[in-house]
Amino acid sequence: MSETAYIIVHDVGTTGNKSCMYRITDRIELVDSYLVEYPIYTFPGGGVEQKADEWWNAICTATRTIMERNTIKPADIRGMAFCAQMQGSIFVDEQGKALRNPMSYMDGRATEQIKKHLNHGLLKIDGKWNLRKALKTLYYTGGLAGTAKDPLWKYHWVKDNEPEIFEKAHKWLDVKDYLVHRCTGKFAMTRDSANITFIYDTRPGKLGWHRGLCKTYDVDMDLLPPVYDATDIVGHLTLEAADQMGLVEGIPVLGGGGDVPLTTIGSGGLELHDTHIYIGTSGWVVSNVDKRMVDIGNFMASILGAIPGRYCYTAEQETSGACLQWVRDHLALDEIGVYLEAQHICEKNDEYNSLYDFLDEVVLQTPAGGGNVLFTPWLHGNRSPREDPYSRGMFFNLGLNTGKRQMIRSVLEGVAFHKRWMLEAMEKKIPRQETIRFVGGGAKSEVWCQIMADITGRQIETIANSQNVGTIGATAVCGVGLKLFNSFQEAKTFIPVEKVYTPNRKNRAMYDRNFDVFTRLYDRNKKLFLALNENIINEKTGDKPAGQMPEMHKRTSPPC
Repeated sequence: MSETAYIIVHDVGTTGNKSCMYRITDRIELVDSYLVEYPIYTFPGGGVEQKADEWWNAICTATRTIMERNTIKPADIRGMAFCAQMQGSIFVDEQGKALRNPMSYMDGRATEQIKKHLNHGLLKIDGKWNLRKALKTLYYTGGLAGTAKDPLWKYHWVKDNEPEIFEKAHKWLDVKDYLVHRCTGKFAMTRDSANITFIYDTRPGKLGWHRGLCKTYDVDMDLLPPVYDATDIVGHLTLEAADQMGLVEGIPVLGGGGDVPLTTIGSGGLELHDTHIYIGTSGWVVSNVDKRMVDIGNFMASILGAIPGRYCYTAEQETSGACLQWVRDHLALDEIGVYLEAQHICEKNDEYNSLYDFLDEVVLQTPAGGGNVLFTPWLHGNRSPREDPYSRGMFFNLGLNTGKRQMIRSVLEGVAFHKRWMLEAMEKKIPRQETIRFVGGGAKSEVWCQIMADITGRQIETIANSQNVGTIGATAVCGVGLKLFNSFQEAKTFIPVEKVYTPNRKNRAMYDRNFDVFTRLYDRNKKLFLALNENIINEKTGDKPAGQMPEMHKRTSPPC
């Protein structure tokens, strides 16, 4: 493209919103970004909520800050879009006001609801799901709401537990779609969010809310909004929203998308079977495919992507970068020696501008394999390739000679082992990919990039600003929707590779052996996880908010 265009996009994550301004010339270039954090609220029984006004205030504050500290005029902003956490659940009234706190993708309270509507009957798939209902849902949607964390069961949790709120509901929205309404006054949902309700027909040529599935799962179709493509202009920024953001009325607001589909685009994974690994607080492996795919045994399925006719074949991991944060807080900051050493180094050497940089150096100086110490990165349960909310992290094979540094390295390796586990399960249905894009906050670490290459045995590519990959994808969506790009394939040339990492063959045999042990640790311990955690997770008493969970790709590291 010959002209310069400015786009505002918002990355609405678990613990913060990062608003970004991008300039599109011969590449997608970050001009400025600003992060505003907000809490999550946790409840006994697996409840996890957020506050809609805290999302909105973070978005407005971040946008105003960017506009105030740059010379770009508000009238020069060509478009806006959101990249947001998915699988939320927001009930709104006719004015679009949230009737209760949004339930997060992590909320797992709806155990009774999934039992009532899906986990019953004599004939079951995988011993869990009603055969007739599951097969019907798989046929029409390509997937299944198979855990208590899925939006369909949050819908029924509110209906069962808060009927007075449910009676007032006008529409049922996901996170991004609520925020689009807040900007435009328009009720809408993009196809990716509609897909993960698993009452939306995803068959080619048949896209739309499925009346039969709504009847099967007792969903009121009047609560379902119109569905748009990611590149559609849903509406235009209202005067009220513009004043709060420091922008001008009338800016086009596009459909945007959830974090998985837009990260796929932002990674540059725009060709068939292009695959990326993402490490933020959570993590995933996603391949860009041209047909629906599902693997019930490995708990993987495809969802509609932002590119028409494409699907994101997805394997999810609950805690990924969060494991490194746990290391920072409990193996580093809690250990006086390491903490003081890090502080000393930071004071003496500007190269170590954060404790994460120091941890990287610690890992680099520790031999590969960490003395054969293994770490399982299941700190909040697991999804793929073994769905289990009861599983937890552990260090395996500690000895008298095991030190803190070996344990720290084993955490990074454990996350990489899990990504390999998901990648190899995925490649039962797609061709093996010798080159993988690695994105998210984890890809900022060159040490982790090399570990990922060594453990997966693939060439690893990274891009600039990898921690902002979702907003890069949102910007590409704006570029296509506003006709700044002719196609998504053209947009790929605007997202160049920055660095390449090749596997160190010297480590291959050791990592192959350790990976084999890693994959067997879950099967050997799943009954023990259940024995220890079933009662805690299923506790139903109490309703007070408690605690926060940090987010790696949204939170900047504290300076030394």
